[in-house]
Amino acid sequence: MIKKFILSVCMLVLLSTHSFSAGSNDTATTKVKSDYAKAVELIKFAKKYEKKDKLEKAKKRYEKAQKLLIKSNEKKPLQADTLNYLGFTTRKLGDYENGEKYYLLGLEIDPNHKGINEYLGELYVVTNRIDLAKERLKVLENCNCEEYNELKEVIAGTKQSKY
Repeated sequence: MIKKFILSVCMLVLLSTHSFSAGSNDTATTKVKSDYAKAVELIKFAKKYEKKDKLEKAKKRYEKAQKLLIKSNEKKPLQADTLNYLGFTTRKLGDYENGEKYYLLGLEIDPNHKGINEYLGELYVVTNRIDLAKERLKVLENCNCEEYNELKEVIAGTKQSKY
């Protein structure tokens, strides 16, 4: 009887110690999403809303994403991916001039960035600068990537860019 009692107490102590240490380890390994990662997630939702013609909901997601990207750019400046999405969200919010500035800055860092070249090309189509859009397409020509096909369709007019 006493053996069972002692065994039970030992088991409780072991289990409570194990639970406590497991809990503290879980807390230590929990990761917080970066502002950049949160922004990318918002952009994905915004694109889905755009496809469904829910443009006001899309706009709100782009605005939130843009704010997060600005914060991300302040923490880690001059990251081509961040500048790509800053250009994208800025363009989607109708500010083509500043969107273009973000894209061009991103291209200074990474001239072959697929996303920047595609999106800058789309901006050029929307602003009626087809020759410049074709230059971006030329950069993407040998990438064997969807960005090339997407931009090619936008230039050909078979796929419309909402803005």
